[in-house]
Amino acid sequence: MTEPLPIAETSRLIASDLVNGTPVYSNNGEHLGSIRNFMVDKASGRTDYAVLQFGGFLGIGNDYYPIPWEKLSYEPIRSGYVVDITPEQIKSAPRYGEEVPVYDKDYDRRLTEYYQSPAPIL
Repeated sequence: MTEPLPIAETSRLIASDLVNGTPVYSNNGEHLGSIRNFMVDKASGRTDYAVLQFGGFLGIGNDYYPIPWEKLSYEPIRSGYVVDITPEQIKSAPRYGEEVPVYDKDYDRRLTEYYQSPAPIL
């Protein structure tokens, strides 16, 4: 007997692979980028950051911006996430390119200070 495939989306939940690529907009509707992936705490299972892919052209020269997960609100009308962050704030936010940073206490502090959000529970 084969198991049925898991449901990819409900009214409240969405499968992780469907979140990747979801557009992200500012409060005034400007397209900021898309979700590249998200970072989940291994012990608690809590999502700490969404990594916004921003800039570049055809996937070349992209920068990646970890944004505290609680900053994102899903808006079904836009089929995307909305953040209270402007494009100017994103451009000066902590980011990385090819070399992924170590998500340690110092990096968490940098992100939470920049976004003025609560620090993840470590």
